[in-house]
Amino acid sequence: MTATTTAPVAAPSVRAERKPPSGRLRAWATRAPLLPALIFMIAVTQLPFVATLVISFFDWNSLYPDARSFTGFGNYSEVLSDADLRQSVWTTILLTVAVVLASLVLGLGLALLLDRKFRGRGLVRTLLIAPFLVVPVAAALLWKHVLYNPEYGLLNGLLHYVGGPQPDWISNTPLLAVEASLVWQWTPFMMLILLAGLQSRDHQQIEAARVDGASDWQVFRYLTLPHLRRYLELGALLGSIYIVQNFDAVFTITSGGLGTANLPYTVYQSFYQAHENGLASAAGVLVVIGSIIIATFALRVVSSLFREEVGRA
Repeated sequence: MTATTTAPVAAPSVRAERKPPSGRLRAWATRAPLLPALIFMIAVTQLPFVATLVISFFDWNSLYPDARSFTGFGNYSEVLSDADLRQSVWTTILLTVAVVLASLVLGLGLALLLDRKFRGRGLVRTLLIAPFLVVPVAAALLWKHVLYNPEYGLLNGLLHYVGGPQPDWISNTPLLAVEASLVWQWTPFMMLILLAGLQSRDHQQIEAARVDGASDWQVFRYLTLPHLRRYLELGALLGSIYIVQNFDAVFTITSGGLGTANLPYTVYQSFYQAHENGLASAAGVLVVIGSIIIATFALRVVSSLFREEVGRA
């Protein structure tokens, strides 16, 4: 009689099945490293803006802190009706339009030059970018003392060498003096944006146009300029965001005198010289609102550029 043995059957191990994390948990895990930066940004930028917004609804002079009272939109109506503030708004518009247009035209010319191949192009590009890397206050001081000074400035030195007049540039043309320093500093920025646009052109299309007999002007007018439209818009919008808020050049070159006080400088005068905290806060809020409007258009242009690049890829 043969004994049959049956192999013992191993009992199935029971393991707790792990559920995959939900989409919400994965999203939070992805965003968690960014939370410290987000909290820091809110604490540094948004909380001061909220405080400024609250102060803008009060009639608050820092010399009389106990006499403050709630005025609602009274400060905003005063900002919009005050003659000096209206003049500063007009000066801000003139300054912004003149600087942005001049920077775009000069930046386009330099970008077309650097798009060509020639010996030393890298060195020329570095030298042309240098003004944009200078600290704004240092750039304004450079123009005020090295170029504009009527006694030892470079401009009057050149005019004296050729027997020309010796004008006081800041006193005679104060707004133009501020605009020239800003154009010098912002032309390289426009050049970089437009040079990126030039280098993203379809060169096969340009070669085909040249084979068909198109001149350089026709290539620029019908191919290059339409291609650069988005880049021109982007440069204009980004430049406008900065120039609207510019304070350094006006403060350093003219100290807001001779009709050069723009809106940011007027906010400075209201806050630090007149001690009108509520009025200055209301003007500052209006500057921020204007900057946000311009930035919204700039972001739309940037997103459309990204969509076009993705479509080409």
